[in-house]
Amino acid sequence: MLIGKVIGSVVSTRKNENLIGNKFMIVEPIKNFQENRLVAIDNVGAGIGEYVLVAVGCAARIGCGAETSPIDSAIVGIIDDATGLE
Repeated sequence: MLIGKVIGSVVSTRKNENLIGNKFMIVEPIKNFQENRLVAIDNVGAGIGEYVLVAVGCAARIGCGAETSPIDSAIVGIIDDATGLE
């Protein structure tokens, strides 16, 4: 699992049918965790500027209850206190 900050959103009108109804957010991992941005499914209602917990790989699919969907990263929590992360 990694910690990141939501910096934007992505809109996709054409996608795999298992992804219909999901919100896509752009997450920038916090320094010292990972350097590349990623797109994550958001099932917890995160907003731009919030710090979030992101599950990746198989854990992302399981965390969303979408084991058969092509999901590689999912926002699974919103961090209430981000003191010391940056």
